Amino acid sequence: MRRKDREMNREFGLKVIDKSIYGVLSMVDEGEPYGIPLSIVRDGNTLYFHSAKDGRKVKILEKNPKVSVVFVGETKIPEIYSNEELDEIAKDESKANALISKVFTTEFESAVVVGKVKLVEDEDEKIKALKLICEKYTPTKMAYFPIAIKAGLNRTNVDSIEIEEITAKRKKFDANGEELKWGRTE
Repeated sequence: MRRKDREMNREFGLKVIDKSIYGVLSMVDEGEPYGIPLSIVRDGNTLYFHSAKDGRKVKILEKNPKVSVVFVGETKIPEIYSNEELDEIAKDESKANALISKVFTTEFESAVVVGKVKLVEDEDEKIKALKLICEKYTPTKMAYFPIAIKAGLNRTNVDSIEIEEITAKRKKFDANGEELKWGRTE
């Protein structure tokens, strides 16, 4: 990671994964990159996602299970300066760096996981993973989960990824407009 001052710890990365709406799974298809957004859930050190039994992703992963997954947490445009303050900055070219680093920027948090995809064969683990996915994405519909599992379990693949490596990064400003660097949470 080039910006070590923005690097965050493993626990921060796991929190980003848990609150992310989706993760982008990146694979290599015969030398060509291929990435797709997926509904992903984490259980300990394992990520789970589901798919159809066939398709491009399934075929790629059978040949090359090594993947990376990118998760993006909260993002926002910082509002550090008032319009009057921006007008003053604009009058002095020596202050132009403030425009680049604090105005034309984005606060963000992200995590990148590296691991190998494995098809889940054990039926109990498969059901557990699907239940976790449904609890994350459709929590108000869980009363219908047993019916859905009965109808769709045999038509659905569930894959797991053991987290081999995780890196996390954040850019965030405090109330005074100073960037929170490594070790500072607030």
